[in-house]
Amino acid sequence: MGRFQDWRTGTRYPDEGVEPLARSHVEAALFALNGPNKPYSVRTALAEEKADVVAEWHILEPAWGSGMGRRQVERTFKFRMRLDGATHEVRVCADVREETRAGDPPKRVVERMKGKGPRTRVKSWRGHYEKGPDGRRQRVDEFRFDSNDLRDPLQKVVLTAGWTWRGTHKP
Repeated sequence: MGRFQDWRTGTRYPDEGVEPLARSHVEAALFALNGPNKPYSVRTALAEEKADVVAEWHILEPAWGSGMGRRQVERTFKFRMRLDGATHEVRVCADVREETRAGDPPKRVVERMKGKGPRTRVKSWRGHYEKGPDGRRQRVDEFRFDSNDLRDPLQKVVLTAGWTWRGTHKP
């Protein structure tokens, strides 16, 4: 039952023989992921977030449609992380909040959605297909979002530090 539970929660373990680093080193490595060319930010959590570190990605998708039917989706994706130095594990809960606005310009909220959990993943893509230089059809991205682009670097930092990445419903 342990492997099934690990799969269900997205738990990952470090490679054998990797010596766990101190909590301060793990925190510093997580904060080092910040950068001017990164679409997300890693910061110290606020008291109401009930976590130690929060990685957050706020995105506003391009609007589509015209007139009153024009729609635009605003999405916030967060990883709330609690660092446990005694067991050398990072307990992670993913939160997603989505708001769809309508109008021109999009102001009126027509739909709200929120979710959380250990294996929450959000993907969104907008683009078109056109003929490439070799004559074959190719995809041209106008907009692309995948929450794994945030999760993967965080997970890599935690695992290379010798800590366990444990998905939970509450951090």
